[in-house]
Amino acid sequence: MSETSFAEKARDTDALDGSHPVYTFGRPVTDRRQLLTKSLWIGIWLVFLTAPVNDLVRAERETWATVLGALGLTAFVACYLTLVFRYTTKVLDWRAVYASFAAQFTLAVVLALGFGSNWLGLFVYVSVSVGAVLPLRRAAWAIPGVTGVMILVGLRTDSLQDVLGNLAVLNLLVGFAMTGVRQLVRTTIQLRQARATVAQLAANEERLRLARDLHDLLGHSLSLITLKSELAGRMLPANPDGAAKQVADIEQVSRQALVDVRAAVSGYRRRTLAGELAGARTALSAAGIEALVPLEAPQTLPDEEGEAALAWALREAVTNVVRHSGAQHCTVAFTARQTLAGPRLELRVEDDGVGGAAAAGNGLTGLAERVAAVGGDLETGSAGRRGFRLAVRVPLPGAAVGSPS
Repeated sequence: MSETSFAEKARDTDALDGSHPVYTFGRPVTDRRQLLTKSLWIGIWLVFLTAPVNDLVRAERETWATVLGALGLTAFVACYLTLVFRYTTKVLDWRAVYASFAAQFTLAVVLALGFGSNWLGLFVYVSVSVGAVLPLRRAAWAIPGVTGVMILVGLRTDSLQDVLGNLAVLNLLVGFAMTGVRQLVRTTIQLRQARATVAQLAANEERLRLARDLHDLLGHSLSLITLKSELAGRMLPANPDGAAKQVADIEQVSRQALVDVRAAVSGYRRRTLAGELAGARTALSAAGIEALVPLEAPQTLPDEEGEAALAWALREAVTNVVRHSGAQHCTVAFTARQTLAGPRLELRVEDDGVGGAAAAGNGLTGLAERVAAVGGDLETGSAGRRGFRLAVRVPLPGAAVGSPS
């Protein structure tokens, strides 16, 4: 498999992770649309600010107190957004993080003490910030600590039952829920990095294998051509017939080298069932179709031509399901069958779309010709009431290529 193929697979895999022009989980934003999506997601949690905002607007206070409260609330929200926007995925400067935490926590305590129980919801944002940014060990004691301080502040104006029932339990649940989200974000990032590393290592391995194959194929031939060319050059003035024989040998060796290179390149380009199965899972999942696809190809496979025919059939069938069927479910299965013509491997692709017994188009016609060329047969029809079924059977090793059963 070439390096380009691995790049295509990496793009397909990212598509499954949600790597569209919107904000992706665990990945920094890169454009305005992603920024807007992330802002809306974070903005949903600002609902807990309705109580302090209403208190600022409706409570009868001195003007200076209202202004200070508004400034303090603005600074608190700025600290919160700084933490969740910049430090959820990676922390480069822990001093800035702890300074933001200190400022956020201090503002929550001062504002709740100064303006009353309507401002206790600010502690929820402190717990969210702790769970989203701090490591799990530190968050495990910091969240209960923040909740404890909130209870102490709330007891100035409310009873213990009211404080526990209204916000204390919620504060704990939201804080620890964010620690789970944080771990999920970190795991997603590590998985994406590991996947990219594996793809790069596999591409490097394929590059090395291609270099070894080309060296094995062409090294001897080119060396022989060089030696015979030098020999023909020395023989040409005195022995033209011998030089002509060397030139004929050079032509024969070069033709054989060309045949070997073409065979090697065709081997790199041929379709395999393992690769097409992976592509089928990717395509069906990206299209929102529930797919039942084998994780691996069958242990017993046809020869290269037969496997390539099955791979092309699988690709064509999955493409039709994704583009035309409108299906919700798709099933791919392999079955080894014993027929009058010998053992055969059957590929069956079924969906529950609107295909029915459709007429054969150019794709199916070409596919039938490709399957017939390797001694196999193709069958299409309805799958259940509405779906479409495609079955392809090709000979297995040891089968006599003849008319299909």
